[in-house]
Amino acid sequence: MRAARPLFAAAAVIVVLTVLGLVLLRPVGAQLTGGPDRGERVQATVTATAACGPASGGDLAVGEECVLLTLNLENGPEAGAALQLRNDPEIKRQVAVGDRLVLVRAGEVGLALVDRYQIVDVERSRSLLVLGVLFAVAVLALGRWRGALALVGLGASLLVVVGWLVPALLSGRPPLLTATVGASAVMLVALALSHGVSLRTTVALLGTASSLLLILAMSTVAVQAASLTGLTSEEAQYVRIYFADIDLRGLLLAGVVIGALGILDDVTVTQVSTVWELRRASPTMPGPALFAAGLRVGRDHIASTVNTLLLAYAGASLPLLVIFSTSGQSLGASLTSGVVAQELVRTLVGSIGLVAAVPVTTALAALVCPPESVRPGPSSEPAARSSAAPPGRRPRRGRSWS
Repeated sequence: MRAARPLFAAAAVIVVLTVLGLVLLRPVGAQLTGGPDRGERVQATVTATAACGPASGGDLAVGEECVLLTLNLENGPEAGAALQLRNDPEIKRQVAVGDRLVLVRAGEVGLALVDRYQIVDVERSRSLLVLGVLFAVAVLALGRWRGALALVGLGASLLVVVGWLVPALLSGRPPLLTATVGASAVMLVALALSHGVSLRTTVALLGTASSLLLILAMSTVAVQAASLTGLTSEEAQYVRIYFADIDLRGLLLAGVVIGALGILDDVTVTQVSTVWELRRASPTMPGPALFAAGLRVGRDHIASTVNTLLLAYAGASLPLLVIFSTSGQSLGASLTSGVVAQELVRTLVGSIGLVAAVPVTTALAALVCPPESVRPGPSSEPAARSSAAPPGRRPRRGRSWS
C-alpha cells in the first residue's frame, strides 16, 4: 500500500537512530558507587522488643518512644548472631516480633558487633513478590498470550531504564538526549512485544514519537521559563551531594519525557485500535468520517486521561500538599513554589502531548486503513445484501457518516 510506505520508512529511521544512540551513548565508566547507604546489606528478624525509656537526644528526638530490638541476623558474615539495636527514627511504625528488617553492615575493622550494623529499612520483598504475582495473574487471565508479551515488554522496558539509562546518566551522558534515546528504545520494545510488528504498531509508534518530540521541546522551554533547577526534592539533593557531575535540570527534563511515555503509549494504541475496529465494522466508511468518529472517541479518552494524570501526580505528592495546605500560604504562592511548580510543569506538558497525540495518531490511522485492508465480519455480508438497491434503481448515497 502506497500510503503506508512513508510510515514504514519513518519508523525505520527511528529504529536506526535509536540503535545508533544506544551505541554512542552507552554507559562508559559509570559511577555506580559512592551513594548513600553504601555497604553490605543483610536481613535480620526481630525476635524480641523492649521499651528502653524516652530518649533525651541522640538519634531519637526528645520524647520519641525508644524501643530496643533484639535481632537475629539471617545472612552475612555474622549470620545466626543476635544483637540489640534501638529502633531507627526513619522507620515510622512500631516494629513487632517476627518482622524482617534490612541492616547495613559497616566494613571497618575492630568495631563491636552492635556498632557494625545500622537499621535502614523494613524488608518488603515477600509482600511485593505476592503483589507482583497477583498482577501477573490478572494480566494473563485477561490478556492471555498478548498479556504474556506485555509482561515481557514491561521487563524489557525496566531493563532499558535500569540497565542502560541510569548507568548512562551516571557516566556523564547528556541527560535530555540520553532520556530521548532511552524513551525511544522503551517505546520500540514495548510496542513490538505487546502488539507485534504490523502496520497498526507502526502508526502507534509514529504517533507516540511525534508527541514525545513535542513534549521534549515544550518541557525544555517550560523548565527554562519557570526557572526550575531540579533541586526541589530530597532525592535531587542526594544526587547533588553524591553525584555532583549530573546536570539536575537535564535530569528533570529526562524525567518529564520518561514519565509521559507510559500514558502516551496507552493513548496512541487505543486510537489506532479504535480506527481499525471502526473500519472493520463499516468497510465503506469514508476516510473523513472515519477520522471524525475516531476523534470523538479520542476526546472522551483524553478527558479521562488528563484527569488521571493530574490525580497520579497529586497522589504521589499528597504529603507535600498537606504541608502546603496548612502552611498559611495563599493558593497562588503554593502553586508557584518550586516543588509544586515542577509537578505542574510535568502535568501540563504531559497533558499537552497527550492532546496532540490523539488527532495525529487518528489521522495517520484513518489514512492508512482503507476498506480493503480489513476483512468485514460475518454479519457484514447479509447487511450489505439487504441494503442493496433493487435492479433498475440508483442506490441512495448514505448520509449516516458525519
